[in-house]
Amino acid sequence: MGKIKVLNIGDLENNQSKVVNVEDKEIAVFNVDGEFFAIDDKCSHSDESLSEGEVYDCKVECPAHGAEFDLKTGEVLTPPASKGVTCYQTSTDENSIYIEVEKDA
Repeated sequence: MGKIKVLNIGDLENNQSKVVNVEDKEIAVFNVDGEFFAIDDKCSHSDESLSEGEVYDCKVECPAHGAEFDLKTGEVLTPPASKGVTCYQTSTDENSIYIEVEKDA
């Protein structure tokens, strides 16, 4: 599928996140000190919205049970989650945030 524009840079303030829908996937896009990251929005443990979690040290904490995920890789860092979430490559131009989404085979 390739690179898709998901937000304007001005739509996402520092240390905030927003959920976007791409190809029937809910993806959380995070702004961490001017760097943009994108992961699946749903926690692998409890199907909670990760975009509503607390962000610090380039990780997000699930608001339900405290599992932490690395925003750079999607890797799970703490229990109770035992598997990571999908991470999407991001890029920007002067005004826009893009993510790369592979088409399902």
